[in-house]
Amino acid sequence: MILYHGSAEIVKQPRIIRALRTLDYGQGFYTTSSLEQAQRWALRKTKDAQRLTAYVNTYEYDEVKAKSMNIRTFVGPTEEWLEFIIANRTKGDFTHDYDIVVGPVANDKTFASFALFESGVYDAHDLIRALKTYVLVDQYLFHTERALSAITFKDVMEVTA
Repeated sequence: MILYHGSAEIVKQPRIIRALRTLDYGQGFYTTSSLEQAQRWALRKTKDAQRLTAYVNTYEYDEVKAKSMNIRTFVGPTEEWLEFIIANRTKGDFTHDYDIVVGPVANDKTFASFALFESGVYDAHDLIRALKTYVLVDQYLFHTERALSAITFKDVMEVTA
């Protein structure tokens, strides 16, 4: 399976990234099977880094190798998925022991729904119902060094706005 990572850099050697902000599935190396999503991420990261060139790095995901790892897969937006994201984003001491986490990513189109949830207008059921009306792309978090051994750099492409 091919996975993509949008970046302001060429990333031949993926590493666990300790972000300054909280992320959906925790710290690690994020990828997606959606080339379009990776392109959007690359352009956003390039803008944030004030660089001119954006890159989409391509990796081969070894699903056979990954089978021996502790993987958490969320199929669509569910209460369990939402609770996991909230724990990662809001609980400073929250940790999990998954090597790889796979599931949907909330994108720019879903921002309004999340804003309604965060402000208390929506409860969890309302948010999930709203999110199910969108086509959500996936994200793969490689959370441990062991997990990184399941992906191999293949290629890189430049992305322009």
